[in-house]
Amino acid sequence: MSKAAKPAYRCGECGWTTVKWVGRCGECQAWGTVEEAGARQGVHVVKPGAVSAPAVPIGQVKTEVVSSRTTGVPELDRVLGGGLVPGAVVLLAGEPGIGKSTLLLEAAARTASGETVLYVTGEESAAQVRMRADRIGAIEDRLYLAAETDLSALVAHVDKVQPTLLIVDSVQTIGSADATGVPGGVTQVREVAGNLVRLAKERAMSTVLVGHVTKDGTIAGPRVLEHLVDVVLHFEGDRNSRLRLVRAVKNRFGPIDEVGCFDLHERGITGITDPSGLFVSRHPEPVPGTCVTVTIEGTRPIPAELQALVGPTEAPQPRRTSSGLDSYRVAMVLAVMERRLNAKIGKCDVFTATVGGIRLTDPAVDLALMLSVVSAAGDQALPAGLVALGEVGLAGELRPVREVRRRLAEAARLGFTRALVPTGSLEEEGPRLEASASRGRLVALRSPTGRTTPFAPGFEVTEVENVWDALNLMRSSG
Repeated sequence: MSKAAKPAYRCGECGWTTVKWVGRCGECQAWGTVEEAGARQGVHVVKPGAVSAPAVPIGQVKTEVVSSRTTGVPELDRVLGGGLVPGAVVLLAGEPGIGKSTLLLEAAARTASGETVLYVTGEESAAQVRMRADRIGAIEDRLYLAAETDLSALVAHVDKVQPTLLIVDSVQTIGSADATGVPGGVTQVREVAGNLVRLAKERAMSTVLVGHVTKDGTIAGPRVLEHLVDVVLHFEGDRNSRLRLVRAVKNRFGPIDEVGCFDLHERGITGITDPSGLFVSRHPEPVPGTCVTVTIEGTRPIPAELQALVGPTEAPQPRRTSSGLDSYRVAMVLAVMERRLNAKIGKCDVFTATVGGIRLTDPAVDLALMLSVVSAAGDQALPAGLVALGEVGLAGELRPVREVRRRLAEAARLGFTRALVPTGSLEEEGPRLEASASRGRLVALRSPTGRTTPFAPGFEVTEVENVWDALNLMRSSG
């Protein structure tokens, strides 16, 4: 006889198993996620069962039932890929007090003007939510409100109201009697989320779940929560600023690189359709240590200003501080400057930041970052009206970036007159444009017919190969 199978323990995050319980997963190093999975069983033969619907050729599947409908908030629709899809489950996560409940209450009121909406709050009382609704003007007859923390009571409200949109604020506060642990625990969150997803699919009911985040910014609870839902949105912003950004990190119905911009104020939250001027300072005269670039957020080009401050220090370890930029990317650009440009910044404190609280991860900002640090170190301002685009390589070369034409068009629309781009960027945009660029001289970008391009009359573009050419060009132009 074979030995009896020992009970196994499984990690709820990554699936790692062990024969005895441990407090920390040996694979993903997560705490408190290892639970008993029962005795190990042999392989069982599964008998055929009843099917919910017969399999059909993919070309015969009807798509009308999954067409999106608007939430009434254009910026939120942009991130969702056009709106909410019936039966879709959206997870909106963000820090406490960032404005998640205000945004969803605004969207619920807009949707309730034509459909039935159920808003379930587990963190606040119904009176508290009503006070917020009065403040932002979100009072609608078809917007139903319930304060519940039990999953069975929530399902009862859904049966009675029959909503087309369900909002649960938040999933970590809802508990189920069929699962062990306290609400917010790994087991409870997995059980509640699984039931809500199944409920949404069965009734073709759009569902939005509010999720908590940990101190490092990740979504609290098991990782399977993000796998269960259809869309994962991150709500972010600086507490000292009214600007809020919604980013899609997972979307089964649209792009995952779109960004929605919002203004959070005392009367609620308002979408910003044209955020181009929010991240650029207006200086009467050029200031040393500043350079403007144009980043692409989804389908939207956004000019952003980078600022740098360089100063000598007596400390054995100079400080490298960045705000709104990837610290590893900043360290790489500084290392390239020291090695390739012979920049003497090894014994200097270097502070870099973006204007307006925007976070830039686009590699196209490397050239602007380098020029701003060089400008700050030499205490010399860059030429007025300049934007810089380009990815800096470890060998000092400048690599082309995507969507150069759209970036330059947006910069020209805001009044910029000069642009610095890597060699080859314009040719990759198509044969309709060609640049008569020569190294070391600013020249106008023209079309093959000789007419000025749609950017703007007098808009000048220069293509450079590497960081040496870019630095020499700025010195000769300044």
